[in-house]
Amino acid sequence: MLPKTDWAPLIPHAGSMCLLDAVVAWDRRSIHASSGGHTRADNPLRGPHGLHAVHLAEYGAQAMAVHGGLLARADGDGGAARPGRLVSLRDLLLHCEYVDTLEGPLDIHAECLQADRGSAQYTFRVEHRGVVLVSGRAAVIHPET
Repeated sequence: MLPKTDWAPLIPHAGSMCLLDAVVAWDRRSIHASSGGHTRADNPLRGPHGLHAVHLAEYGAQAMAVHGGLLARADGDGGAARPGRLVSLRDLLLHCEYVDTLEGPLDIHAECLQADRGSAQYTFRVEHRGVVLVSGRAAVIHPET
């Protein structure tokens, strides 16, 4: 398990917008992260009725960014994820409406389908106690700086 202090500097998300708490496991193809921030009243994605499940796509996208940062660090590429822009969400399935009342951590899984210097595509799913809450595919582009 990797605590937030180990990988947080690798991604651009900071403060309360860094939604993940720990990396449970990762390898070159996938990452498993966890988060308990969905219950926080100060969650920056929370609306007046609570944290809508659609926002769990951001949890998946952040797992992608952490994975990219961990890979860059392992490969000696500067130790940070390349800046990216989320450009596509596909096959997004929401299996619930609001998630802020769920007790205990969320498990965020992402698997890399394709990645190169210019883009990456992942599948992701967010689970609570083994039940899938949200799943989908996400694409990110890495514009030249």
